Amino acid sequence: MQKTKITEMNRLSTEQFRKAQKMSLTVVLDNVRSFHNVGAVFRTSDAYRVERILLCGMTACPPSAEIHKTALGAEDAVNWEHFDDTLTAIENLHLEGYTVYSVEQAHGSTPLQELRLAPEGKYAIVLGHEVFGVEQAVVDASDGCLELPQFGTKHSLNVSVTAGIVIWEFARQLLLNGE
Repeated sequence: MQKTKITEMNRLSTEQFRKAQKMSLTVVLDNVRSFHNVGAVFRTSDAYRVERILLCGMTACPPSAEIHKTALGAEDAVNWEHFDDTLTAIENLHLEGYTVYSVEQAHGSTPLQELRLAPEGKYAIVLGHEVFGVEQAVVDASDGCLELPQFGTKHSLNVSVTAGIVIWEFARQLLLNGE
């Protein structure tokens, strides 16, 4: 098997990305403290054409050399907005017709593998602080919670790893038609 060359990947330019059709998914970062995690979420969001990222509370915003280290320029392609607090962002998403899921271990959460998305739906996922998770008030304001099944001793994943897994599931269902 031969590795694919960069010139064979048909990468979009930043301008082409901005004009390209996006997956109807908004990623909300609720007080994520690590610049590297923020950058990694930008990079994953670029890979799957997420429509935008909402950076809330103390979550760092571009331009930032620390974000750029992991985003590798995705912060210039993916649309983003900053909100002083996550509840305002959730309120705006609801007004725009989004179904909002917090990604959190919670009573009554939906295991990610059981999630069924409507192709015409508009969705948002909220990912929380590296230690405290999604704020309870944000969980309460969400339409539901998604939970990743885990089988080890920690039952905790890095927020950017969690984002990658959840964004992939949305892409699988919305972009690849559930294949």
